[in-house]
Amino acid sequence: MATTPDSPSLQQFLSPLTAPLSEPSLYRLSYHFSQTYKHLAACSTEYFFPTPITHLPTGREQGRYLAVYVGLYYLHVGFIELLGCDQGLGLGQEYAARRKKKIPVRRTLEKAWPIEARLKWEHPVEFFAWIGTCIAEVVGDSMRNENEQIDDDAREELVAGISFCFPIVQKSLDEAVLLPTSKGFALASDLNLQQALLDGYEWHTRPHSTGSSEEEEEEEEKKARTSKRRKKHISLPKLKIAAMTNDTVATFASLAYSIKSLHAVPNNSRVVMGLMVGAGCNATVPMKVSSLHPSKTEFITADSDSNSNTEKETLVSTEWTLLRSSQPLLDMHLLTRWDKHISAQSQPPGFQPMEYMVGGRYMGELVRLIVLEYFTIILKIPRDILPWRLLESGGLTTEFLSLNVASSFSSPALHNDDHLDHTEEAKEGKEEKEDAALASTLNTHLPSAKGWTWNADKARILRTVAYAVQSRSTAIIAAATVGLLACIGEIHLEPAPAPTPAPTDKGDGIGTWNHGPEELVVAFSGGLIQNYPRYKENVQRHIDRLLVHGGPQQGGKSILLREVSDGGIIGVGVLAGCSVRRGIEGIVGSRLDV
Repeated sequence: MATTPDSPSLQQFLSPLTAPLSEPSLYRLSYHFSQTYKHLAACSTEYFFPTPITHLPTGREQGRYLAVYVGLYYLHVGFIELLGCDQGLGLGQEYAARRKKKIPVRRTLEKAWPIEARLKWEHPVEFFAWIGTCIAEVVGDSMRNENEQIDDDAREELVAGISFCFPIVQKSLDEAVLLPTSKGFALASDLNLQQALLDGYEWHTRPHSTGSSEEEEEEEEKKARTSKRRKKHISLPKLKIAAMTNDTVATFASLAYSIKSLHAVPNNSRVVMGLMVGAGCNATVPMKVSSLHPSKTEFITADSDSNSNTEKETLVSTEWTLLRSSQPLLDMHLLTRWDKHISAQSQPPGFQPMEYMVGGRYMGELVRLIVLEYFTIILKIPRDILPWRLLESGGLTTEFLSLNVASSFSSPALHNDDHLDHTEEAKEGKEEKEDAALASTLNTHLPSAKGWTWNADKARILRTVAYAVQSRSTAIIAAATVGLLACIGEIHLEPAPAPTPAPTDKGDGIGTWNHGPEELVVAFSGGLIQNYPRYKENVQRHIDRLLVHGGPQQGGKSILLREVSDGGIIGVGVLAGCSVRRGIEGIVGSRLDV
């Protein structure tokens, strides 16, 4: 590789990514996040919108509900059966029943469809008509399935919950209006999502005349005859949308229900936050109504009991990647030239600075930009001989990095496993083998048409860049998580990091809950944090270090990430059950004992 004596090393080249995220800088970022979030919650009318959800599931909810999740790339539709304990059981019987259960929900007849790009950019009527068709297919399968136990009411009206990957604002649980989004959907920001979904589905429940030409009508009749030969004719029930929410709130609800129904964690654990890190990123937390701008909570306070001595709380969807929520990243000059390039290419530009730095939708593109610049500017490799995937926007995906690059090595920064690598020589030998194996993979999947090939050195550059981008992403997620929990008062952060305490120093012990250190549980979901190698572990490591620098926490509190698979679809089924059965209790964030 051609370099000059003045060429920066790869570590120097990557310093804009790595240098600002030392532990003191990361702590300062977390503290500034906490102050920013607190200000936006209290003063802004455009950020930190409360949801209508003010109670936790009890774990006793039962019933079968249709659940729909509109993700960024896939639509999921299926039935969620809640298997909560019988409310008639005594406390001892209920606890025993929960211990016998292995799962709190049963999922049946679930299907998934990729959301084609053309659907995202078509008129909303066409997009929701397609969603309605998919829902009708699953409902029809259910009605025809002899093994499905369907009560008479469900044959007339089917209760459903629907969650979305994009931001919404609500004043009631069964209605939602879309907020402006940069997630690639051509949907009006004032779109009534409930009505759009009902219109898309109800087209399949009523006879309709289209005014089509004779040829089109004949074709439709032919399709209908073919369909009738294949499937038993059925009448679809009406759809009652009982719950609408975003996927992050659904993730929170899913874990809250699972813990209550199974008694799955110790009594000193509480679910305090929902976290989604996939193509995009969002978080939800319970906040006191008094901490929010009054104009955002009128629909909650109007129904409040004025005689209650308990301060009401509500789940808040933070949408923390938006511009003003991301302000600490700008103030601390953490955006690199590569981040700014992605921001400028996004629609609208600069809309979600934090998402460009952490989201799975952008990580692959960040790595591509950095590697391309290093190859062409530092190593002087001619652009026209490089693999086309390095030259074209979107040519390198986060999924490719996860499956082929991140999974093929252990970064030097992670070589703390003495039982695996006993000497520096052994480590270097292992890395050389990993680099050579990765080069072979890259020559297969990222080939050049001009004869240029990957070797071990070039492969190591790619994986080092990928690790640097991933490390920064996990550090920012950790800083935002700790900052958000400080904002709502679950933990305490001083303006400056505290001296590192002794290992035995767990706090002053005041307020220790249930006679043991309190565990604050963050329910997480999303393809990036669940599937990208070591992503979750690195987030947890950064969180632990930030708490150390925050000083002793009251009661020795700790923060634990807990995975929630498919929270977007399970959680909305839980919320539908809560809404219909009214099986809800207490304040969101109350202790998770039964």
